[in-house]
Amino acid sequence: MIRAEGSIGVSLLECVNPKKNKWRVRWDVQSKENDPNSATYMEEEFDHRPTIDEIKSLIIGWYNSQIDNDILSGMTYNGIKVWLSSENQFNYKAAYDLAIQTNGKSLPVVFKFGTEDEPVYKQFNT
Repeated sequence: MIRAEGSIGVSLLECVNPKKNKWRVRWDVQSKENDPNSATYMEEEFDHRPTIDEIKSLIIGWYNSQIDNDILSGMTYNGIKVWLSSENQFNYKAAYDLAIQTNGKSLPVVFKFGTEDEPVYKQFNT
């Protein structure tokens, strides 16, 4: 699977080599800002004509991966990146649960945001 470039009117399903039965499926077609007739898109080549189920699985899998990446690293808090790894989600939930159970006596809680090179520590009182 690659991100390719071509015309905005690219075929979403195309037999690119009938002798070898090579097919390409394309999705996520996005026009380029500097050239409205050109586009970038995701592309996968098959050695057979793909079935509808294969196409659905490919595209849904790709979008799910994009969504997972956005959940993991696409969040910000006051302009600082927040990494929502499973471990971090567990830590945030544990701190919240403890604050609820102790009527806030466990507060303040300090969390590390940002990156390893540029960490930012934030204290939460409520």
